[in-house]
Amino acid sequence: MGMQLWRSRLMAGQWFSHLPDSLQDSLLTAARVRQLVSGQRLFQRGDSPCGLYAVLEGSVRIGAVSEQGKEALLSVVEAPHWFGEISLFDGQPRTHDAFAAGPCTLLHVPQNALLALLDEQPVHWRQLALLMSQKLRLTFISLEQLSLRPASARLAHRLLMIAQGYGEIDPPRRVLQLPQEQLASMLSLSRQTTNQMLNDLQAQGIVHLKYGEIEIVDAERLRVLATS
Repeated sequence: MGMQLWRSRLMAGQWFSHLPDSLQDSLLTAARVRQLVSGQRLFQRGDSPCGLYAVLEGSVRIGAVSEQGKEALLSVVEAPHWFGEISLFDGQPRTHDAFAAGPCTLLHVPQNALLALLDEQPVHWRQLALLMSQKLRLTFISLEQLSLRPASARLAHRLLMIAQGYGEIDPPRRVLQLPQEQLASMLSLSRQTTNQMLNDLQAQGIVHLKYGEIEIVDAERLRVLATS
């Protein structure tokens, strides 16, 4: 996969497509492709900073596992999403675990190369700050919803967010490669509760369920539910 193909994949994302051409070129020049097999760990909580990643194909699970082996799944990151920028800013260890959800192709910009680039062109720190602030905004919204919104509204909102690639994809996807147990974990709900709510949405003609997939049939009605 050559640089031009990388660029065309990444230009589908809001963040990369709005970068200055010079920064796009610098990131691609410094980047290397990494291939992961299903279940392979990219990094884990406590690891040293290793740079910035973009998903080119497949998806990455971001979460944490307790000492008892219970997983808290925060998000499933898909193409053309960038992640890993928090440790770039503070130089602190990784905050969560990252695993390939299936066969996965990533673009990796190593930490040292990225810091050298930013030392040379410090104006670009603002672009990296925008990447982080977008996620911080989504985190605040999710925390607010967890406290104030009913489970059905949280589920509808999360489906819409995943379809939009958490703000990266326009127009949104209709079909989400998303097992119900992963959605339940992201929402801190039981699988049974999540399954029941999804079946209710299917009965209303809002979604269509297949094995490992959720198709959004009526995004407008889903949006109404997300704000109700």
